[in-house]
Amino acid sequence: MRAKLKVFTNIGELLTLEGARSKQARHPQQSDLGVIKSAALVCRDGKVEWVGHECDLKTKASDAEFISLEGRTVIPAFVEPHTHLIFAGDRSHEFEWRIQGQTYQQIAAKGGGIRHTVNETRKASVAELTRLAEERAEVFVRQGVTTLEVKSGYGLDVETELRCLQVARALKGPRVVTTYLGAHSRSPEFPDLDSYLHMLCNEMLPRVAREKLADRVDIYVEEGFFSVEQGRTYFRRAQELGLGITAHVDQLSDTDSTAMTLEFAPQSVDHVVFASDASIRKLAASGATAVLLPSSDFYLRMQYPKARAMIEAGVRVALSTDFNPGTSPTQDLSLVGVLARLEMRMTLPEVLVAYTLGAAFALAREAHVGSLSVDKYCDFSVLSGSWSELFYSVGRHPIQAVYKSGEPLLRS
Repeated sequence: MRAKLKVFTNIGELLTLEGARSKQARHPQQSDLGVIKSAALVCRDGKVEWVGHECDLKTKASDAEFISLEGRTVIPAFVEPHTHLIFAGDRSHEFEWRIQGQTYQQIAAKGGGIRHTVNETRKASVAELTRLAEERAEVFVRQGVTTLEVKSGYGLDVETELRCLQVARALKGPRVVTTYLGAHSRSPEFPDLDSYLHMLCNEMLPRVAREKLADRVDIYVEEGFFSVEQGRTYFRRAQELGLGITAHVDQLSDTDSTAMTLEFAPQSVDHVVFASDASIRKLAASGATAVLLPSSDFYLRMQYPKARAMIEAGVRVALSTDFNPGTSPTQDLSLVGVLARLEMRMTLPEVLVAYTLGAAFALAREAHVGSLSVDKYCDFSVLSGSWSELFYSVGRHPIQAVYKSGEPLLRS
């Protein structure tokens, strides 16, 4: 079969992120964005074959499809590395409770929080969960996301957790990385966390691995939820089964869970708001990525992660919405980027790298997405303005078109 060749021409400015790729997304600078003016991009069978100045374009193949991008700016597609996309119901009533001063733990203690969403999700059919998930995935696609992480965690029983993972695997549109988060909270059918964890390790994790429903596992390690030692037990079993590892760690307090998770060579450690200086040093020396979730910190009205200290120490950083019905009910990438710049003092190049290549590393997909490099998927967004206008105005995300493997997912 003849290879499918597409040539994108008349690109006013193209960001490859080639410099960031060579540095594995650490210490990103503006010079690492790989800006090419008057550029062209060649895509063969869905992957980048060549990128450079249009005047150096050599492709003359008679069967090539030439597509003019009309002088627009092109950037690598965004990667969204931490979402709780699949759930039913909402928790808008809890928003008012938090405004009145109730804490996350207090709301959970009276049946709210995760437990409320679990009840609603268990009642939802596959068709309803699929409809909701596809609508939400489309919101991300319209913002330039072509790779999307989706967690389970709102079932907390065998049947619903498997149903949620099956819905995630079947999602159309973006590439989906599935994460099993059965260890999100204690299941109401179990008297304590130890008995529930025993079921997870001996029944659910083997089944998830056997049926190939998840690429990796996650656990919420926090006071009132799973302990550091329970996290170790969970990760040991996950590693035995060949599953990747990530974790919600040090979000509400310093539990030393970042350091514990790093013992298991995770793909990412997420939240890390209260990670100690010692944990940050260990993280910088590791291969893991710190996924920062400032919209969650914003909604919880709490402090933000030490992004500047992390970046300057050499930690690779990613950004994400943490989209969920309770603590971050937003899918707005512009809000995340603005909070990263204002509250965590991240520069625009740092934000761009964090939401593309850094996020790809967080999902162990850096060999395939995150930059416009030869042999990676030809995933990119066409902007309606300059890249300097990104993450500046909340609610404005100037994406005109989105391509996945060289094919349009969105065109205005």
